Amino acid sequence: MKFEWLVALRYLRSPNRPAVLRLVTILAVIGVCAGVTTLVIALSMNTGFRQAIRDRLLSVTAHVNIKPTDPSGIEDYRALAAKLSATPGVKSIQPALYITVLVSYQDRTQGVVVKGVEPELERKASSAWSHVVSGSDDFAPDANGTPGIMIGKLLASDFGVKAGDYVTVTSPQEDLTPFGMFPHPRRFRVVGVFNSGFYDYDANWAFTTLESAQGLAGVSDVAALLEVRVNNLDDAGSVADALLRRAGPGYTATTWMQENAALFRAMKLEELVTALFVGLITLVAGLNILVVLTMTVSDRARDIAVLMAMGAKRRQMRDIFVLQGLIVSLIGTVAGLLIGYTAAWTANHWQLIPLNPQIYAVPYVPFSTNGVDAIWIAAAALSISALATILPARSAANTSPVEILRFE
Repeated sequence: MKFEWLVALRYLRSPNRPAVLRLVTILAVIGVCAGVTTLVIALSMNTGFRQAIRDRLLSVTAHVNIKPTDPSGIEDYRALAAKLSATPGVKSIQPALYITVLVSYQDRTQGVVVKGVEPELERKASSAWSHVVSGSDDFAPDANGTPGIMIGKLLASDFGVKAGDYVTVTSPQEDLTPFGMFPHPRRFRVVGVFNSGFYDYDANWAFTTLESAQGLAGVSDVAALLEVRVNNLDDAGSVADALLRRAGPGYTATTWMQENAALFRAMKLEELVTALFVGLITLVAGLNILVVLTMTVSDRARDIAVLMAMGAKRRQMRDIFVLQGLIVSLIGTVAGLLIGYTAAWTANHWQLIPLNPQIYAVPYVPFSTNGVDAIWIAAAALSISALATILPARSAANTSPVEILRFE
């Protein structure tokens, strides 16, 4: 073992140190541990929120939306979808039509977004349909020709509706009657109830066939847009550009990142602010290390003088106290990482922190950890601690043995 390591470890383990110095050393370790633990938990929570919201959002929405510049919609949507499906990176393409309607059941009425889809295509693309909690996704009309509709779990719970019940859907498209313009109500049979896990969709969305949605909107056989799912989410921008080139003029494309830019920008800013403010705990721990080393240098002044008188170099004396500070920081950092990652995994696995999904969009606090965060958190903690050792280490290296030993 090198001389510097031997002395640094001996100073840390010495039973003859003053009690206050031992206490401050322990507090320094605890401070680093607390700072690293808090930072791990805070960042894993921010990352978990971002991933959970993104996954739930994209389970029912497209990665790329192809929209016509003509507000009347896409008339040849089937031919266009077939043309665009050969674009590299495209997983699936399906037409869609959105319309805001009033859904009524007994004495309850609520505004709902109805999405008209082609069931076979949407069944393959949307993961929301893989979580049908009651009924089915079979939109076949009943014996009386009543079309089917599938609604969200929370909407069904609010209305007290179950699969097989009938609801009235009133579209904003008005019919001309002898008494003037009146809204167009239509009866639908609830074929199923889905649970996407995302509050806004489960409480305010419904699905029906594209043909039924066209009837509600009062339009011909057109689609409002083409929804594209891609193989790699990060490639959505480049795939959107390729789709536009194939589609030709008269179309625009937006990606999931552009559609939700404000949301994810706010979450990224929140993560940065959290890291900065929680990182102040680690900075305070670094000041504790500064205090520990300063007290150690003062307490070991005679030892330093004797070692230098026996031939120890000033560089070696400096390294002794740098290593002592780094050892304290390393112990606290490793302990903090272990505690932080264990706590984050436990809280996520057992869903220990419930939330109101009406406010936070998810039913519990999600935690997501990764190795990259551990690397830069450890690097930050050790860097702060290394900076805290500079002044005490320089003070030890600049000690004058003659001035200290002359009166011994």
